[in-house]
Amino acid sequence: TDAFFTYRKNVLVAKSPSTQIEGVFAATTGRLVPEEREALLQQWLEEGVGNLPASEGVPAVRKVSVTLTSDWLEGSELLMTSLSDLNTSPEVTPCADQQHSQLNALASSELQDHAVAELARLPSEETVTVAGSAPWAAVVPQTDHQTAGCAGINVEVLNDDPAVLAWGLSCDAETVPPVLPAQPIQDAVPFYPVPTEVPYHEILWRDWEDLSVQPCVLEQVSKNTPLFEFRVMSYNILAQDLVEQGLDLYVHCHPDILSWNYRLPNLLQEIQHWDPDVLCLQEVQENHYWEQLEPTFKEMGFECFYKRRTGTKTDGCAVCYKHSRFQLISLSPIEYFRPGLDVLNRDNVGLVLLLQPVLPESLGLKAVSPLCVANTHVLFNPRRGDIKLAQVALLLAEIDKIARTAEGSYYPVILCGDLNSVPDSPLYKFIRNGELSYHGMPAWKVVSGQEDFSQQLYSRKLLAPLWPSSLGVTDKCQYATLCQPKKLGRREYSRDFLLQFRFCDVACERPPQLVLLEGVTDAKPVASAREHSAVTAVPKRHNSLSLLDKQCSGVIQHGLNLTSVYSHFLPQRGRPEVTTMPMGLGATVDYIFYSAEPVESKSGKCRRLYKDGALKLLGRLSLLSEDVLLMANGLPNPFCSSDHLCLLASFGLEISSL
Repeated sequence: TDAFFTYRKNVLVAKSPSTQIEGVFAATTGRLVPEEREALLQQWLEEGVGNLPASEGVPAVRKVSVTLTSDWLEGSELLMTSLSDLNTSPEVTPCADQQHSQLNALASSELQDHAVAELARLPSEETVTVAGSAPWAAVVPQTDHQTAGCAGINVEVLNDDPAVLAWGLSCDAETVPPVLPAQPIQDAVPFYPVPTEVPYHEILWRDWEDLSVQPCVLEQVSKNTPLFEFRVMSYNILAQDLVEQGLDLYVHCHPDILSWNYRLPNLLQEIQHWDPDVLCLQEVQENHYWEQLEPTFKEMGFECFYKRRTGTKTDGCAVCYKHSRFQLISLSPIEYFRPGLDVLNRDNVGLVLLLQPVLPESLGLKAVSPLCVANTHVLFNPRRGDIKLAQVALLLAEIDKIARTAEGSYYPVILCGDLNSVPDSPLYKFIRNGELSYHGMPAWKVVSGQEDFSQQLYSRKLLAPLWPSSLGVTDKCQYATLCQPKKLGRREYSRDFLLQFRFCDVACERPPQLVLLEGVTDAKPVASAREHSAVTAVPKRHNSLSLLDKQCSGVIQHGLNLTSVYSHFLPQRGRPEVTTMPMGLGATVDYIFYSAEPVESKSGKCRRLYKDGALKLLGRLSLLSEDVLLMANGLPNPFCSSDHLCLLASFGLEISSL
């Protein structure tokens, strides 16, 4: 498998065009020399084919099928075609004489000459027809006003499976040029087939993982307890302004697939296919939201709320919910910027909503708990983990205010967003475990995984307190004004607390003003009991002091009991999950956290364990690994129009009788 991936990656490098397309294919810099390609191909043949059964030896060479509907064919489109059609049998066909001459020119290139030389060593060519195969129709994305809003590639999917349809690109039949009649080419160059049949639509295949068979859900089913089921999606859709400001991050992409007119239909089709009931979006450009996204979402049955980033930023966060499933109880936008505070001097924002699920009338007198939904996009800067931590603390304080019930407990909470932190970071552990000791920690380490600045001599360290008391947020991520005032002499000095001092030296001395009453105030402490009390009182006093020292030493906490929808690891592949691929490096920075019930751990030192409570996780859309996304040329690509993958989860809320 590794040899196959290496071979495929080098084929990609050899065929990828430069940013400036001249003619059909531009000269590619950094191409492997023929000797290296020959050695790589020979190694792949020896290792890959040697592992196949005798009946599955080297497949016969077959011609590649490409149906051209424009006057050029990009290297990226050729790659997309080869990934799905290298194992199919149709022939390369042009749409006009111009394409014919261009492909003949391609046949005479250095790369093709070497390919022909390698293929000459293989068995004679034979034609094999694969059932269900279909050629690609590669259409050049148009930039004129007539085709604005239409995707540029029309994918003819192989079947009606939803996962296949999800990655098909939307296309307006009225604006796409008709496919010209195909003509066979006699000198078409055959490409060497891959060792296994991997159509391109299967590369980005994402399975739906049904988690409703877990014991806590089965227990509800056995009790015939109904559940209010709903889906939540979190998606960083990549603001167009940020694309244009950072084009160096997307040098692997053809400029046409970075166009907003190309990306918008794909994003909308993906959202419409998965049909979430609650939609949390990040990097939503303001003019695109008001002019295109909100009108479209309202037609899809969503009620939408938007918060733009402060300052000069043009993007923000949006939360949409279907008004047929939820009703709004309260809305609270959050601005993390605080003038004069270095730890809160960035323009990131968030949204916190309290929603009431709408039950069908057929259920009669039933009730379901309100749901708190939060969405945010935390600062990216890897060096400023202190800002990230303060932003998250401010968000958790807002959630604490919105989700807290009159009894002091919490409604179920779902927290979505791009946190720009990886799963093994202290920031992630703080959200999941509810506690973090940050004093003296390097600021970059709070986002461990983005970059490692441990070699720097002068790194910023976090000091306690992280933010001043004037912010009005306590170390428990609660607003100070909402904390119940504590009455001295009651909760701190309870009866059990005072009893531990009943045999101390001060308590054993008779006050001079005490009236002597026989049988009442004439009793004297027993020496043995006095010694025993002295032994037991010391550790209790030590524990009370340790809690005070803990708060003064830079420890922050929260009591929301949140756990992640995803496990961040793909056991079947033995690789970590990724949600984004900046500069070709996969990482997980997007999350969906939800309320759960903590489970006591025997060791007491490992990470906190959870089980589903009133809010149950029923399913999730699987993520992909880095190697799979590399096969699809990273993110974004012609199928995924953002540099992040969407996250999708299905939940169930317990429905109780009134």
